[in-house]
Formats: sequence, C-alpha cells, structure tokens
Amino acid sequence: MKYTACFVLAVIIAYPLPRSAAHDGEAFAAVRNDMVAEIEAMVSETSGYTGIDRLRPPVVQALQRVSRHEFVPAELEAYAYRNQPLAIGHDQTISQPYIVALMTELADVDADSVVLEVGTGSGYQAAVLAEISRHVYTIEIIEVLGQRAEQTLARLGYDNVSCRIGDGYQGWPEHAPYDAILVTAAPEQVPQPLLDQLKPGGKLVIPVGPAGRVQSLRVLSRDRDGKLEERDVLPVGFVPLTRDRGPH
Repeated sequence: MKYTACFVLAVIIAYPLPRSAAHDGEAFAAVRNDMVAEIEAMVSETSGYTGIDRLRPPVVQALQRVSRHEFVPAELEAYAYRNQPLAIGHDQTISQPYIVALMTELADVDADSVVLEVGTGSGYQAAVLAEISRHVYTIEIIEVLGQRAEQTLARLGYDNVSCRIGDGYQGWPEHAPYDAILVTAAPEQVPQPLLDQLKPGGKLVIPVGPAGRVQSLRVLSRDRDGKLEERDVLPVGFVPLTRDRGPH
C-alpha cells in the first residue's frame, strides 16, 4: 500500500481491543509490537518524502518500551496502540505514533542529548525522547494537561524529564542551548526564541502553518558555524500552538 503526501490527515477507523484484553500486560505487549511494526512499514513507504527509510535502533527500542496506554484517557485505553492520534481533552491530542517516531528520528537525539519539547500534551513524546536522551525539558501551556503529564511521567519513573507550565513559544532559556528542540503544535511561523536556544549542530523539528489547513513538518539544522538550513519534510495536521497573550 502506498501512502499519499497527506496521509497523516486521513481518518483511521479504530477497532478496539476486547475489554477483557485491555488490562492484560501480554495483550498490550503484543499490540505495541504490532504498532511498532506498522510504524516501521510506514517509515519505509514514506521515505520518498522524508528521506528516511528506516528508524535507528534506539528509536525502535524506545517505541517498544513506552507504554502508550498509560498516556491516554482511560476510556480510550483499548485504542492506545492504533497508529492514530487520540483526543486527550482541552482540544488537544496525543500524536499519531508514526509522527512521534518520525520527529524523534529527525531530531537525531542520542544518549548525550539535552532536548526541549514544546507542547507536553499527554507526555508520550517526552517519554519516548527520555528513553534515548540524557535529559528532556518539556513545556505545556494548559495547566491541567501539564500537571497530569508530569504525574504520569513521574509514576513511570522518568526522572530525566523536567516539566514546566508556560508559553512554549518562548522556550526554556535557563537550560539552553539544546541539542534538539521538538514542537508538537503548529505556529504560523518558526518562533525566533526557539532558534536562539538551538545549539550549533542541533536540530529543530516543528510543524509550521495556519490552523485548520495542511501544515509542513520542517527540520531546521544549525551547523557548527551557526548557519541554519531548513527543509520541508512532510505535509501534516497539528493543533495550533497556543500562546500566552497576557492580560487584555
């Protein structure tokens, strides 16, 4: 099966696991492995757009280790390992696993990386990054989501993740510069504060474009001399990046 450029916007019909299996560890392990296999096949199928024909082993292993069902609402637990986004409340979603894998791969993180994530959401992307990176700093502007994600990450033992409630457009300058920055919601333009916090040799992975329309997943790479290179990877559809507009 071939995927079109806008495949990430497609509606995927999800058939849930039987409720008797939804709380069974072995069932989750099996469907998680199926999800990873589907992601790997999708990466191969879309290599003509992304330039990536396979995921690095650390990314595959992170996807295999992170329990996505821990990051979705209880009523959607049975759908957790479908390769699709799911609603997490407050008009936000947990990203499609393929997109999580692709953004992690594009960011080129390793065991020495210090990473900034803008848009904690459920905490799932942060957990995948934490499996690979030295430390992840993640920012969420919606307080209830940020607090819930922080509690989930702490409960699952991710002590190399620091969470903050705030305006991710401004980044987290206290811990800059970063080896990689991932943004999980779409601004209409690349935020300059994030570019300012990117280390030479680092990569910023970000969807860019207006809300409600097809956006572009971009990678901005800063070379050792500080020069930026930018490329469009794939058409995507993300929720808009929420800003703190301050008092009116």
